[in-house]
Amino acid sequence: MLYLKGKVAIVTGASRGIGRQTALSVAEAGAKVVLTSRNESSIISLAEEIRNEGGSALPVVTDVTQESQVMEMVEKTLEEYGRIDILVNNAGDPGPTVPVHTLSLDDWHEVIDSSLTGTYLCCRSVVPHMITGGGGRIINMSSVAGKAGLPNRAGYCAAKGGIIGLTRGLALELGPYNICVNAIVPGAVAGERLDFVTEKQAKLQGIDVDELRKVKLNRSPLQRFVEQKDIADLVVFLAGEAGKNITGEDINVTAGAVVG
Repeated sequence: MLYLKGKVAIVTGASRGIGRQTALSVAEAGAKVVLTSRNESSIISLAEEIRNEGGSALPVVTDVTQESQVMEMVEKTLEEYGRIDILVNNAGDPGPTVPVHTLSLDDWHEVIDSSLTGTYLCCRSVVPHMITGGGGRIINMSSVAGKAGLPNRAGYCAAKGGIIGLTRGLALELGPYNICVNAIVPGAVAGERLDFVTEKQAKLQGIDVDELRKVKLNRSPLQRFVEQKDIADLVVFLAGEAGKNITGEDINVTAGAVVG
């Protein structure tokens, strides 16, 4: 059964990692998918992959920190598909791993804007069309860093914590329009970003990368990292009929490394 058949979904930050897997999973579930990223070649390739599997995908190069580009992306979505049912706000830069007193204002703005401001801009542009369409689902990508914090990642923690607050506020505001708004809170997700951040953290702390990796792994009672597909599967669930009464939640997917 195609769980999301007939739905139109926008997935931001779709060029790699969680965003890429989410786009694939949403398309596999039957949705038509708009792929956004600053990386044109990656989303064009992903769109071709989805089409080759019988799906429908529209790649739109978009910097979610730029209001005009977000508005243009929404317009192209409506021109191509006529509606927007699902918005997955996944785009966001990890930001630097540095002590707060050496974090530049430019770096602060980059991580805040790419994650939090980008989420706001996409929501603001999509919501009017969800309202006229009778409802929708907004799924925002947060992180355990937004709940439990991480040392030397002040900007990232602030951005991801802000996404949780934004999610709760929008859920209350948009509920009367049949729009569900939730945040997913991944723990350590296996992949390029985890490797990159772990390497930076290990260097700053003066310890071996493998040692720090083991520390992260031991936080899980299941003794494993989260997989990208675990996150994508939850997106699909929340976006479909089974998620119709879930809103205002920040849902941990942490392999048991619970942070509240």
